[in-house]
Amino acid sequence: MALVTTTLIAPLAHAEDKVIFLTSWYAQAEHGGFYQAVAKGIYKKYGLDVTVKMGGPQINGMQLLAAGQADFIMGYDLQVLSAVEKGMPVTTVATSFQKDLQGMMTHENVKSLADMKGKTILAGSTAHATWLPWLEAKYGYTDAQVRAYTFNLQPFFADPNVAQQAYPSSEPFQAMKGNVKTNFFLFADDGYPPYGSTIVTMQKTIMDKPDMVVRFVKASIEGWKSYLADPTAGNELIKKENPKMDDEQIAYGVKRMKELKVFDGGDAAKLGAGVMTDARWEQTYKFMVSAGLLKSDTDWKKAYTTRFVKDLKIMP
Repeated sequence: MALVTTTLIAPLAHAEDKVIFLTSWYAQAEHGGFYQAVAKGIYKKYGLDVTVKMGGPQINGMQLLAAGQADFIMGYDLQVLSAVEKGMPVTTVATSFQKDLQGMMTHENVKSLADMKGKTILAGSTAHATWLPWLEAKYGYTDAQVRAYTFNLQPFFADPNVAQQAYPSSEPFQAMKGNVKTNFFLFADDGYPPYGSTIVTMQKTIMDKPDMVVRFVKASIEGWKSYLADPTAGNELIKKENPKMDDEQIAYGVKRMKELKVFDGGDAAKLGAGVMTDARWEQTYKFMVSAGLLKSDTDWKKAYTTRFVKDLKIMP
């Protein structure tokens, strides 16, 4: 796995807390705040020596976290709730985004998610345990509409009756490069409740090193605010870690995050960036239970804590 470390910056005289943070995928704009916090010395300012490790398709972040090979991982609410159901002592301590970045790319004749009845939907295997049941309940989609998404856009390009799962800066960017006009619908804007790119750690870390958790959360959210103001420094590290990520795609990703207000929208606009609420977590819990994705007796409040973000007041 590729690494980014704060050794790029001259060390302070005193010892810093060493922290390993594991992202969910290859380095990209959607991870930019963490790379920015390294590049701009924000972690260092808070006494942290942070190593950012890239995730990827063969990397199980939850397993590495439980095994002590990472101090924090970039998480996903449904994943954390499922882990809590299984008895794993993991907890979400902050969120990068007020909105999950999952959405649907359609051809330009589709004007809303409600217009998708009868159309073919290309979806990956994990969709059946995450957002697809939510769409089925909300809009009446059926399993008969769904076909496997192979991460090849040619079926979408070839058939105007096909829609597919997408992230705002990935598939729509590829379609734009191919001169195919599309619409993109972020599920969160229609009420899909999970947060996006959360910060997850073990409950033992919270008990043993609460001050370190405070500093890591604060520095990370400051990193996001800095990145969205001027991403230059973070982008250099992203490109170093993932040479396939070029300037044009990163710029497109930053632009879309700003347009969709994933960092500074929702509760963040009033309560500050990184904030989470009991109400949102309860919505996600209730959705999962109703969809048969979670047992109703799961102690869902173990999946998160607001103690590290409620008083942050980092206004975006």
